Amino acid sequence: MEELADQMRRMIAVSDAELETFLRDCSVQTFDKKEVLAEAHKVAHTVFFVLEGILRVVVTDYNGVDQTMHFAREGEFIADYSSFLRQEPAAFRLEAISPLKVVRMPRKAIEWGYAHMAEGEKMGRLIAEYYFVYLDDRIQSRYTLRPEERYARMGKIFPDIHNRAAQHMIASYLGITPVHLSRIKKAARSKT
Repeated sequence: MEELADQMRRMIAVSDAELETFLRDCSVQTFDKKEVLAEAHKVAHTVFFVLEGILRVVVTDYNGVDQTMHFAREGEFIADYSSFLRQEPAAFRLEAISPLKVVRMPRKAIEWGYAHMAEGEKMGRLIAEYYFVYLDDRIQSRYTLRPEERYARMGKIFPDIHNRAAQHMIASYLGITPVHLSRIKKAARSKT
């Protein structure tokens, strides 16, 4: 859990005693490829910190098709935050797309951090700000950028995603078909 402690130290001023108490309720868990960390339609009670591997955030659309909304990789926090905050059933499913190792931070630890860590609420705010900006950029790019531009931007946000996620997941994230993604990749290769 040292990676999580290091990330927290980068974000906020936190004492060793605060970290020790916060981490007491956290645990490391591993998941196999395709294993589900958190189910849709269930209330989220956990925030995850990715230690190794990559996962995707999935929503099933009105046609019953899985759509990739987000990827989370090493060093990132992830949850269905709306469900976690509102205590309502989750819209998203979190699914490992590679062998995965995470720190599970249960609600008890998060709430203790907000109440007892000198900068616990600041950390929550920083994570919320990060995801607000990410989601705002994602929504804007979906409507203002061509698929080729979204593809290029995705490579900057998620380096090496092409070697870590299946083509259909990447295409879904970009809002295009796998065939269109193949054309974009071919055109990008021919430019280099």
